Amino acid sequence: MTKLTSRLFILALAAVLGARADVTLPALLGDHMLIQRGLPVHVWGKAAEGESVSVSFRGGTRSTMADSIGLWSVYLPPGDAGGPFELTVKGNNQITLKDVLVGDVWVASGQSNMEFPVKEAVNAQAEIAGAGHPNIRLFHVKNKVAHYPLDDVAAEPWTPCTPESVVDFSAIAYFFGRHLHEKLAVPVGLIETSWGGTPAEAWTSLRALSADASLMPVFAWWATMNDDAATHQLRREKELSQWRRAVDRAKAEGKQPPEFPWEPNIDNSWTPSGLYNAMIAPLTRFPIKGVIWYQGESNASSERAWLYAHLFQTMIQDWRRSWGQGDFPFLLVQLANFKTGPDAQWPELRDAQRQALALSHTGMAVTIDIGDPDDIHPKNKQDVGLRLALAARAIAYGEKIEYSGPLFRQATPEGRSMRVWFDHTGGGLTARGGALAGFEIAGSDHKFVPAEAVIDGATIVVSSTAVTAPAYVRYGWSDDPHCNLYNADGLPASPFRSGE
Repeated sequence: MTKLTSRLFILALAAVLGARADVTLPALLGDHMLIQRGLPVHVWGKAAEGESVSVSFRGGTRSTMADSIGLWSVYLPPGDAGGPFELTVKGNNQITLKDVLVGDVWVASGQSNMEFPVKEAVNAQAEIAGAGHPNIRLFHVKNKVAHYPLDDVAAEPWTPCTPESVVDFSAIAYFFGRHLHEKLAVPVGLIETSWGGTPAEAWTSLRALSADASLMPVFAWWATMNDDAATHQLRREKELSQWRRAVDRAKAEGKQPPEFPWEPNIDNSWTPSGLYNAMIAPLTRFPIKGVIWYQGESNASSERAWLYAHLFQTMIQDWRRSWGQGDFPFLLVQLANFKTGPDAQWPELRDAQRQALALSHTGMAVTIDIGDPDDIHPKNKQDVGLRLALAARAIAYGEKIEYSGPLFRQATPEGRSMRVWFDHTGGGLTARGGALAGFEIAGSDHKFVPAEAVIDGATIVVSSTAVTAPAYVRYGWSDDPHCNLYNADGLPASPFRSGE
């Protein structure tokens, strides 16, 4: 080795060792971030083995030492909402995070309707122009898949909410956060981690899926999807080629081009646990207030819908275990009305979502009245965000407000009729736009027929001359139902079915 080569080697080695000695932080910890109030402030990162690291925030300091693989973690005392503050991390180097707020952090996750950006929502131009909210902070996780839980996310840095930063952010998350910010007068942080067209099993940890034998069909579905992947890919390339030619012809003829032929991406985003590993697990060290969730379309096929009730509740409990904060609020959006294909089971999926309310500190925004029959991505995301925010104000913040439309409680036969009781009747039940619609009853044979329904106090009495001994009742039981039951607070009743 020449002297020059030796010197270059020593300099390179020193550079490597020096880089390893620098304290580093995960993507979640940065300028403009928002820290959860009322919970210990968790700061963590990497450094050289044995390096002394101290963290200072709001007048408090905690110190630790990087372990044998260079990891370190400290907790500082919780505090009230406020800011802006600086947070300083010192090791062999120093990092100062500026413009840090303390308030409430909400994770927004799911598939395309959660991913749906502000720029495509109703009245987008005005909404974007009015989006100057410096005390709302946005953090956008990039799409990624992993085969094991990662310790960091790929993401856009934290940014204050501005007309520029909100354009491509989740519309539902923004409208939800804006409402809370206005009503609670505290800073709000929104972490968007969503991916269109993905199933719930991709968002659930492998630990949770594999621990439950009743969830083994998840792996069978994945195996089936992969069995003919090679030939499927050839068919897909042919289909896309035909679609592109059709688009070109339509444009040349001045016609509406055909819609993109969507289908699951079996290479990555449908991998069981793949999205949990890359897009949820790295977030679980960051204290939060709660989660909002809009997903289910990809699990609504006849093959998958029957398992969703159990799978979805497993996912909720899995996330709560992962964060280690107890039963934090988990608020979901029930699927909106939409004209689906023959293989879809949206009524069954909606009922499975309703069943998740059996878990503590859960709430559901019913959207059966604000969907678009011809568009799986309805543009009215303002009302979705508002209904989620009402649930948050009641469940997460303890406000004494009505936050849900009528929810099925029980149904009992009364001669030739069925009487149906509800929770969340608020100031009373009402039908919008005429007589009650959307109710069906059946006898013990489960053959449902349309029924007449009338409001009787806080209950509904349902009957049909075609069913002399009714045993079951259901409401809104189709992909795009005509149903019009509300409570006096203007919130729609959830579709349901009684019995098994």
